[in-house]
Amino acid sequence: MKRILLVLSLIGVMLYGDPISESRQLIVVTAKGWNDNSGVLQRYEKDAKGWHKVGSAIQIRLGRNGLGWGIGLHKTPKGAQYVKKEGDGRSPAGIFVLKQAFGYAPFKVQYPYKVYKETDHCVDDVHSKYYNKIVDSTKIVPDYNSKEHMKFPKNYYKYGVIVNHNHIDEKGAVPGAGSCIFLHIKEVPTAGCTVMNEAQIKEIIRWLDAKRHPLLLQGSKAEVVKMAKRYFSLSLE
Repeated sequence: MKRILLVLSLIGVMLYGDPISESRQLIVVTAKGWNDNSGVLQRYEKDAKGWHKVGSAIQIRLGRNGLGWGIGLHKTPKGAQYVKKEGDGRSPAGIFVLKQAFGYAPFKVQYPYKVYKETDHCVDDVHSKYYNKIVDSTKIVPDYNSKEHMKFPKNYYKYGVIVNHNHIDEKGAVPGAGSCIFLHIKEVPTAGCTVMNEAQIKEIIRWLDAKRHPLLLQGSKAEVVKMAKRYFSLSLE
């Protein structure tokens, strides 16, 4: 079985590349501990001289109950105490691809950006075949009892970025492992997203460059320091 998984992993790298080695943009989010619901976000870019900071650090909010290991590009430590689950109020920790940005209206940026409407839903019903997918409810037969509207009267999703936790919008989402994770607008702790103010998320979207393969590195300070060194040769100490 281990040999089969290794072969599949190598095939994936050949077909799709290695997102970590190809990344030249990194958003690093750190919290003091696993149960903290606030933290700091710092952007980094990589050039011929290595990684360097971009812009100022900003204060962000996380899931109301802190962090739990998510499903992404990293390897979750064996016996991890905190693992992300649906409805646990924790933001996913680990390394994640950043997918397209989104909002309520067009936004002239270079990064892939999609305008959502009230009938676009992100499904968080673990029993649905659309679990952890964003769907246009007018084009499917909904089989879910729980979802998030991707556009609603509050400005929370006026601008945001999809975090590829638990294979969002892809095959292989693990039921119950957490869904609908974004960077977006809000000033208080969330159900599992990472949030900031409108000006800050807009600045991030403008900065993102798909050709530089942006990633999110997020977790407790101690774990982020270890992952940064292990996966990116980036020293945060």
